[in-house]
Amino acid sequence: MVSLDEAVIARLERGGERFEILVDPEGAKKLKEGDDVDVESLLAADAVFSDARKGERASESSLVKSFGTDEVGPISLEIIKRGELQLTLEQRKKMLEETKRRIVSIIAKNAINPQNHLPHPATRIERAMDEARVHIDPFKRVEDQVQDVLKALRPILPIRFETLTFRIKIPAKSAGRCYGKIRALGEIRNESWLSDGSWSGTIEIAAGMRSELFDLVQSASGGEAEVEQVT
Repeated sequence: MVSLDEAVIARLERGGERFEILVDPEGAKKLKEGDDVDVESLLAADAVFSDARKGERASESSLVKSFGTDEVGPISLEIIKRGELQLTLEQRKKMLEETKRRIVSIIAKNAINPQNHLPHPATRIERAMDEARVHIDPFKRVEDQVQDVLKALRPILPIRFETLTFRIKIPAKSAGRCYGKIRALGEIRNESWLSDGSWSGTIEIAAGMRSELFDLVQSASGGEAEVEQVT
């Protein structure tokens, strides 16, 4: 369980009544975003309250009437998913900053400037988001916000999501060392291990990871790999 000092109130109003639980804010945020989190591990108290600050517990009859059960686990799950977290200003600021950082990271890895086909640096994306006054919801899935952010950025920044395909050949002495690292960057297609022990294949990656692919392959192979952009 979470300590009471670290917990915040999650609140849901239903049927004219208020239901509150004490939860870990970070874990509750992840659960709201769709992550698989054990709800009972988030609770600071094994109870559902009508007023958590006063320690007043919700009656069994009101719980059954509103949730169809009086079990704390499933009720807490419902409150977190459909209710609101009562955060301090500092907690909300921290969550907003973390959500923004993750959105910027996704865009930087997947987007390019269509004018020169180069990725935008993360700092440029972040500045454009500030200029566009992009609204970020700290409790909404990051992946669900990316397209809305891109739409807001386009009047300010030439940007689009794009994938690139590369043909790679790695000599035998470094093929084993490189292979796992390459697979982690994108989707491998048409791969084959050649008779001399070398590896050949094509990989599709997010356009923003082009430089990372080149740096990784050449570093791991001692500069002996062949990398050619196909599309």
